[in-house]
Amino acid sequence: MIRKLFLLTVVVVMGVAIAGVFGKQHIESFGDTPISLTEDTLYELRPGTSVRGMVSELEKLGVIDDGLKLRLFSRMQKELQQIKTGEYQLKPQMSHRELLQLFVDGKVVQRQITFVEGLRSRDYLARLAADPIIIKTLEGKSTEDIALELGITPAHLEGWIYPDTYSYTKNTRDIDILNRAHNTMKHVLQEEWANRQENLPLKTPYEALILASIVEKETAAPEERAQIAGVFIRRLKKKMRLQTDPTVIYGMGDAYKGNIRRSDLNKYTAYNTYKIKGLTPTPIANPGREAIHAVLNPAPGKALYFVAKGDGRHQFSSTLAEHNRAVNNFQKNQRRKNYRSVPKSASSSNTDLPASVEKRDS
Repeated sequence: MIRKLFLLTVVVVMGVAIAGVFGKQHIESFGDTPISLTEDTLYELRPGTSVRGMVSELEKLGVIDDGLKLRLFSRMQKELQQIKTGEYQLKPQMSHRELLQLFVDGKVVQRQITFVEGLRSRDYLARLAADPIIIKTLEGKSTEDIALELGITPAHLEGWIYPDTYSYTKNTRDIDILNRAHNTMKHVLQEEWANRQENLPLKTPYEALILASIVEKETAAPEERAQIAGVFIRRLKKKMRLQTDPTVIYGMGDAYKGNIRRSDLNKYTAYNTYKIKGLTPTPIANPGREAIHAVLNPAPGKALYFVAKGDGRHQFSSTLAEHNRAVNNFQKNQRRKNYRSVPKSASSSNTDLPASVEKRDS
């Protein structure tokens, strides 16, 4: 009797062991089976969510069919229990193992926002405000308030936001992106300043930033930046006014409607370089590294003027006579749509001539 009982116990234990082995193999193989999705799905794993809670959510969303098996599988693969919070993109045909590994690796969805070179800070703020994902913390704040929040003193935001493409994840704040862009601008500016040419008429990195913003607005041709910068550097050295339209436009503010009139050129603002000497008090846009590099490493030459050719590029001249000929060559036949003449008083003194000649309404 005892022998029979012993044999029965052995059989039961062996049966349980065999069942356990096959059960374990079944759960392990479950990890390599595909999840139930038929299309890409975004899922947010919120802070404080446990593996059990995550599995329950995925089951309710129809991402998986068997939550119990997924929990058992994660217990068998302890390294797959260290899940990280964030927003994830789940794809059809990924396996249950790949699903858990995605959460463990923390490969959250990366979105992007682009700040284009030469735009004003208010344009970047509008871009941030229009983004449906970024958390808004700057609504109702002035650019001065934002500048102070970023640690910019004096509190003028213009020029201090580096134009680039920035990646961000869900729950990122607008101020966080601006802070990254500001820190990048500080780094780029200091790096370029440390490698500048000698004998430049720029006393501080901020002055370089101001001139870089003007260069950025003056040309759409990247290869011309160093030449444009050279013209302005020489004019500064000669105590000539910069006389560049983008500064006038910036000083006009909302009054600018697409055209500059002679009355605008004659009206004093702190940014009208037809009226003020030297640089504007602040940048007029946010320049990229190339523009900053150009003003700190301007192209050599003698040119003091440039005129738009009509193809996005410019003709450079070192004398008034050459400049006038260039104006005639490139604009004589297009006066109705893009003619801008040299002021009559310009012929009497080359210290009061515009650096550029482009479109102007009379």
